[in-house]
Amino acid sequence: MKGESLLSVSGLGAGYGKIQVLRDVSLEVAEGEFTAIVGANGAGKTTLLTCLMGLLRPTAGSATFRGRSLFDLSAHRRVELGIGYIPEGRRVFAELSVEENLRVTATRRPRGAAAGEREVLERIYGHFPRLAERRNQAAGSLSGGEQQMLAFGRALALEPSVLIADEISLGLAPIVVDRLFELLGELHRAGTTIILAEQNARLALEAAQTAYVLEAGRVILRGPARELGADPKVVDAYLQHL
Repeated sequence: MKGESLLSVSGLGAGYGKIQVLRDVSLEVAEGEFTAIVGANGAGKTTLLTCLMGLLRPTAGSATFRGRSLFDLSAHRRVELGIGYIPEGRRVFAELSVEENLRVTATRRPRGAAAGEREVLERIYGHFPRLAERRNQAAGSLSGGEQQMLAFGRALALEPSVLIADEISLGLAPIVVDRLFELLGELHRAGTTIILAEQNARLALEAAQTAYVLEAGRVILRGPARELGADPKVVDAYLQHL
C-alpha cells in the first residue's frame, strides 16, 4: 500500500551543454513505493537519476523530497538524508578492497543509525556471500557481476530509506540479475522506497508497483506497472524493443 508523497518532480529539464535530454519530466513517488522508470537506451533515464542525486544540475523544473526542495541540497547531503544510489556502470573504487569500498559508504550513514558498522557490513555479506569471500580483494580485480554486487552493497551500507538504482541488470549473467531483483523485492517488502531505472522493461515492470515510460526525454506513459506490462498495445508500441 502506498504511503504519503516522498518525492515530487515537476517540469524537470536537463542536458549536457547544448544537448537537451530531459523535457518537462514530472513524477511522484510515495513513501514505501517501488517505482520503475523504463525506456530504451538514450531515453533519459540516467540523466533523470543523476539530477535526483545532485550529480547534474537541471536546467528547469523543481523537485521536493519530504516537502523540502531537493535541488537546494548538495549531493553529499542527499546521501546523509538516507538516499542510497547504485550508479550505472558500478563505479567501484578499483584500488580499494571490497571491505574498504563498503566502509566508505558506511561512514556516511545518518546520525543515530541503530546498527553498528560491523553489523551493517556482515548483513551485506549475508546478502552477497561472494563479497565476504573477497572482502580483502581489490575491487578492480572482481568480475563484472561481483562489482555490481559491491555497488549494490555499497548503497546498502548507508542503510538507506530510499534506494535509487540505475541499470542494475546491464551486462550481467541471468543468475546475478535474478539475485539482484530478488534483493530489491526483499528491501521493498521491508519498507525501503525503490526507484529503479532499467532498460530491461519486462523485469522492472514485474517487480515494481508504479512505472513511468520515458521516450526522447519525455514521460509518455505512467501507471500501475503490472497493467502497463500486460497491455498488448503498450507492449507493441513502447516496450517490445526494450
